[in-house]
Amino acid sequence: MRKWGKWVAEIREPNKRSRIWLGSYSTPIAAARAYDTAVFYLRGPSARLNFPDLIYQEDELRDVSAASIRKKATEVGAKVDALQTAVHASPEDNSRVLLSEKPDLNKFPENSDEE
Repeated sequence: MRKWGKWVAEIREPNKRSRIWLGSYSTPIAAARAYDTAVFYLRGPSARLNFPDLIYQEDELRDVSAASIRKKATEVGAKVDALQTAVHASPEDNSRVLLSEKPDLNKFPENSDEE
């Protein structure tokens, strides 16, 4: 996690010192899923994954260049990030609305035992 709150993902290329930048994301799950996608295409089915049950080969990557792996990983990460952000934003948005509205106690009188 970076200081400004974004989660980042990158991976080293096999037998090289260079890294493939996989992007920055709002959620740690999106960054991990981007990493899983990249490591799967770099190392194959024997790769150690964060979410092994969620990886699947939609299509074969014929070009296993750094650019094509980056593109595929960022696509997966962006989809997951959008879904995670939408799921987590919905309850918060509703609670913000509810907390910001103060009830008018004259409209909703309390039940009284004195009646």
